[in-house]
Amino acid sequence: MNQPTDPAELAILAERLLMLRQEHRDLDEAIVRLQADIEADELAVKRLKKRKLQLKDQIARLESDLIPDEPA
Repeated sequence: MNQPTDPAELAILAERLLMLRQEHRDLDEAIVRLQADIEADELAVKRLKKRKLQLKDQIARLESDLIPDEPA
């Protein structure tokens, strides 16, 4: 993928990365709370876990985009 070089674009990607990481942490906390509830909706927990995995993938892609390519 093309590496962003524009400082403004890098700042936008870094901000997006921070937002995704925060949402990932929030989902983790919500999952823990739901799992602690005996009457928790298992489908809701599964959906939250799926969203958390999607966020993890997005975070990994953004982190990869922010790391500059090394010349071979």
